[in-house]
Amino acid sequence: MKREILCFDNRPHFRAVSSVVGDKENDGPLSEYFDMYFTDTKIGQLTWEKAETELVRHAIEILFKKSNLRSGDIDIIFSGDLINQCTVSTFGILEQGIPTLGLYGACSTFAEGLLLASSVVNAGYAKRAACVTSSHFCTAERQFRFPIEYGSQKTPTSQSTVTGSGAAIIEAGDVIDEISKVYINNAMIGIPKEMGITDANNMGAAMAPAAADTIIRYFRETNTSAKDYDLVITGDLGYEGHDILKKLLCDSGIYAGENFTDCGIMIYDTKKQDMHAGGSGCGCSATVMSGYFIKQLSQRVLKNILFIGTGALLSPLSVMQGLPIPGIAHLVNIRVD
Repeated sequence: MKREILCFDNRPHFRAVSSVVGDKENDGPLSEYFDMYFTDTKIGQLTWEKAETELVRHAIEILFKKSNLRSGDIDIIFSGDLINQCTVSTFGILEQGIPTLGLYGACSTFAEGLLLASSVVNAGYAKRAACVTSSHFCTAERQFRFPIEYGSQKTPTSQSTVTGSGAAIIEAGDVIDEISKVYINNAMIGIPKEMGITDANNMGAAMAPAAADTIIRYFRETNTSAKDYDLVITGDLGYEGHDILKKLLCDSGIYAGENFTDCGIMIYDTKKQDMHAGGSGCGCSATVMSGYFIKQLSQRVLKNILFIGTGALLSPLSVMQGLPIPGIAHLVNIRVD
């Protein structure tokens, strides 16, 4: 059997994280954990896309400020978003002059970025690597569904794209503070999966099979189970996909209990905010992980988590042609001693 786990023996660890969100995200239950929020959805810009670029730019600036580093201290940055050709993240880091690899993993992009940053740092190809990703409700609606001016009715299974950007610096070397004690132990690359879902308003159902596949493979390869981890965190299946994931895991003999959660469920208060099936978008798991979970680890509230970033690999063209929506799910095991 081929070995599917990427083991990071050199313990690549976090140097700093940052998170920037919009008004609705700041009105949710995690508001105290975000570094910055904006009440103006256009952030003083002429277009939604330029506004999303501002989210990325501010996330990077905060990241450097918190880490006491400059752009010249970063060997490589992995960046991505939901917009065609990843233009938002490219413009957001353009002035930094950092060697860049662009990513597209949809909502799984932040997990993919952490996986790749840890890989190059662990291998010694880089001393420090950064990753950043973003999404914006209005840009995503225009890209994948309808412009918000159209006023289309959302279905109960639809998720609300998070307006936000999350970033992290991964490095090797000495541990200098509490956050640098948080390290990425190992990772697993996802395999695209599809089960005939063609509804672009049901991303949770499209992504759940890939999440189940990655979790099952990881448990099998590591000879562990859910009880070995403080939390198993997906992002972003929302309520619909989270329920489907639990059923798929149950069919494989895995009990998904109280230590299973999802970033798309956590970011909004569904009793006070009408967000249907929860949150989604590249910025969802990026801000929840950077804003909340990494801090929980640095404070040792949590010590050992699995983060499974889930993404729906669709385009407007593939949907209009009636093609099924493949999902992907990348996993990173994040720990603190």
